[in-house]
Amino acid sequence: MNRLNLLAGHLKVTDNRTGKTIEIPISTSRESDYVNAVKFGSLTQDGQPLRIYDPGYMNTICCTSKISYIDGDKGILEYRGIPIEQLAEKSTFVEVAYLLINGELPSATQLKVWEDKIRTHTFLHTDASAMMKSFRYDAHPMGMLISTLSAISTFHPEANPALSGQNIYKNKEIRNKQIYRLLGSMPTIASNSFRNRIGREHNMPAENMSYVENFLYMLDKLNEKEYKPHPQLVRALEILFILHAEHELNCSTAFVRHLSSSGVDVYTAIAGAAGALYGPKHGGANEAVLRMLEEIGDLKNIPQFIQDVKDRKKLLMGFGHRVYKNYDPRAKIVKQVAESVFQITGKEPLIEIAVELERIALSDEYFIKRKLYPNVDFYSGVIYRAMGFPTDMFPVLFTIPRVAGWLAHWKEYLDDKENNIIRPRQNYTGYTKRDYIPVDKRQEFPIYLESNKSSRQKRRETATTN
Repeated sequence: MNRLNLLAGHLKVTDNRTGKTIEIPISTSRESDYVNAVKFGSLTQDGQPLRIYDPGYMNTICCTSKISYIDGDKGILEYRGIPIEQLAEKSTFVEVAYLLINGELPSATQLKVWEDKIRTHTFLHTDASAMMKSFRYDAHPMGMLISTLSAISTFHPEANPALSGQNIYKNKEIRNKQIYRLLGSMPTIASNSFRNRIGREHNMPAENMSYVENFLYMLDKLNEKEYKPHPQLVRALEILFILHAEHELNCSTAFVRHLSSSGVDVYTAIAGAAGALYGPKHGGANEAVLRMLEEIGDLKNIPQFIQDVKDRKKLLMGFGHRVYKNYDPRAKIVKQVAESVFQITGKEPLIEIAVELERIALSDEYFIKRKLYPNVDFYSGVIYRAMGFPTDMFPVLFTIPRVAGWLAHWKEYLDDKENNIIRPRQNYTGYTKRDYIPVDKRQEFPIYLESNKSSRQKRRETATTN
């Protein structure tokens, strides 16, 4: 049956265990054709419905969304239908946040209101700021950010469904208030995390600065009467924020929907998503690229590194993507941004290794056959390094803009009529029913119980104690 007939017809499934046949309607969208997995539950044996097994959600659609579209084979990314290339060239991050969350580009009046609302919410509660100062000097900025986001939920009990009623977010004004608070406070929380690490007092947000400009101001201002970040660096970071704002149902975004399905407050949901982004397989990918480039160290070492990758001795970080099977459209833009940054900061030495590594990989049949192309992480880490950001700030720089995408999915989920609490099934392979055994009659199983020990603990264990 050809694709056209499939779209107009049904999927016929025959269960060879029972001989039962069912027909499941095939629906279609711009992204793919799909069937409703619940329908397979009508195929039963011994009273047990047939389940769909898909670890990692490799081929599962779990929601209907209008926010972003990806065509991985063609290297296309669109926010609300607008190509990412156009937004990176013509828009601002705050405008893109409006587009993602509200569905349309704002008028001049709407944009002014939106910007003003966000700007008035850049100030943190003094107790939240004091709490951030209590972190250890070497606390990871991402750990501080996640903890602060979670703590902020306690400052707004009136906006917590667990305290003020599970339908509280049906009130659009209350919903919007949380959006302004989160978008506004993210640069402040992020800059405070950075300032803690370098032993500096937190800076207050500035007046009459753009979103990204204000972030750089809070990061770097010391005792100058007038401090204004370089406009070319502001624009470069703004483009990176636009590129990282949204990317469909990645790990952290799916987590927003998962947590929101329980009715938890939005601050906890966003903190949870930031926790997912903290992982090295997600938000830490550009840091891994930087480490790889540092390990290569010199152009002359690239051929051997490429061979080690082919021999599965090394990993090629920043190439390939779960969705893209073509050149990541964001990576092309980031490569251009890198040049504008280097004009101001000077060329980051690692960029030469990155460019040559890309050239060799894109001309090598091994990588071409496997459709391994540079992704957005390949160059972004080099840019952040050139702009003076330490590597542990990289996931923070990812989180600030991604909050806009997370909030767009949070808002969309609240209005989704299919927003049942998320409750996946498992494939249980453990014991069948067995009886409890008293401790003196149990068999001992070889289970490893040791944990790592510090040198201090080892020294203590040599002491004589009573």
